[in-house]
Amino acid sequence: MKKSFKILAAAVSLGAALAGSAMAQEPASSINELLNRVRSDAREMSAENQRRLQEFRESRGQQAALLAQARSQLAALEGQAAGIRTQYDTNEARIDELDAQLREAQGEFGELFGAARQSAGEFAAIIDGSVTSAQFPNRTAQLAELADSRALPGVQQLNQIWRRMLEEMIAQGQVVTWERQVNGLGNGQPVPVTRVGPFVAWAQDGGVVFVQWNEGEAGYNLTPLERQPPSNITAAADAVYNASSDEIVMGPVDPSRGGLLAIYKDVPNLTERIQQGRTVGYIILGLLAVSLAFGLLRLVQLMLESAAVSAQKRRSTPSRGNSLGRVMGVYEEYKDRDIETIELKLDEAILRETPKLEFGLNFLKLAAGIAPLLGLLGTVTGMIRTFTQITLFGTGDPKIMAGGISEALVTTVLGLVSAIPLLFVHSFAASFARGVQQVLEEQAAGMVARSAEERRPA
Repeated sequence: MKKSFKILAAAVSLGAALAGSAMAQEPASSINELLNRVRSDAREMSAENQRRLQEFRESRGQQAALLAQARSQLAALEGQAAGIRTQYDTNEARIDELDAQLREAQGEFGELFGAARQSAGEFAAIIDGSVTSAQFPNRTAQLAELADSRALPGVQQLNQIWRRMLEEMIAQGQVVTWERQVNGLGNGQPVPVTRVGPFVAWAQDGGVVFVQWNEGEAGYNLTPLERQPPSNITAAADAVYNASSDEIVMGPVDPSRGGLLAIYKDVPNLTERIQQGRTVGYIILGLLAVSLAFGLLRLVQLMLESAAVSAQKRRSTPSRGNSLGRVMGVYEEYKDRDIETIELKLDEAILRETPKLEFGLNFLKLAAGIAPLLGLLGTVTGMIRTFTQITLFGTGDPKIMAGGISEALVTTVLGLVSAIPLLFVHSFAASFARGVQQVLEEQAAGMVARSAEERRPA
């Protein structure tokens, strides 16, 4: 029953498909035409299915033939592999037998020549890494051949060891300049390169550029250091380059053969030092910039005012362009009054000039006092950060604590460096302001005394 139901369902599905195909054409004019179309489509589909079934049967035979061929090839290759494996085992046994005969024939010389090969390999590595090889390349080919050889070395091969040692010893005492291509310098052209033994080397490309003998993808090459050393070291290297053959000069020597110079890439410069101060450091620098600019402006103004007052002292005609002239103008206005009135008016005029002279001095004093306090604040925040990192990660790696300690120390330095110039500017500005005030008081007292003398009876 179930089988009949499945066949009926398949027939219905096929009929629906055929009907859908027929309906995809022009609409039928009658039921008979529609039925004819469905029958025609069914015959075409049946023929197509028979064709596909025939192709599948033919391809199944071809696949079976290919499978049989592959199996036969696999069996042949397995037999060949078994023969090769047998030959390999035979060769291994023969090699072991010959090695035993070789060791027996070498006797006590085997250990001696083994030590020679080891020494040749180690010394070849030392020479390859020496900057002397930049001047004399391909010196280790025979040493490398000796180190890899399994046969007994000859006299000529053994002589290569001490000859290369002697050459390296002689090169260690030389200061030589030659032409060589350096990566990233000279636009691909050779540039002058100077070496001090195997210890340090630098190139001349518009200035001194220290280089290292490093191994890259294409072998060993001279490459500039990631960060050049300070100017005193480069100046010493330039003095060595420009010195004559019989002149004695002081030059740079790196006993670690470039290791100490390479450390400079980890030494922070001024910009990186400031960045270590973080937010507090930037606040201190901002305060320094604003305060110092304002302080220098006030200092220049007070210097000009002091010069104008000094010039006014030599003239009897008052000028409104300086404080002394304005005080003298007040005296000229009230010189016919009584002495007490003149004194009061002059004191009032001096009091009006005093705020102009002292303008901004308190701000400079405040900025000079705040800068060290901000540095102390940065010190505290840096130590808090350091102790937090110790709590989280322990004290196993000192580099973990370096950031917090750097912040603490850099902010302290920035605070002190900011306070020192501000104190100097404030001191000079206050000195000029006091000087002008003293001149105003002296001149006012002189004008009062002169007025009193003029009014005294003869």
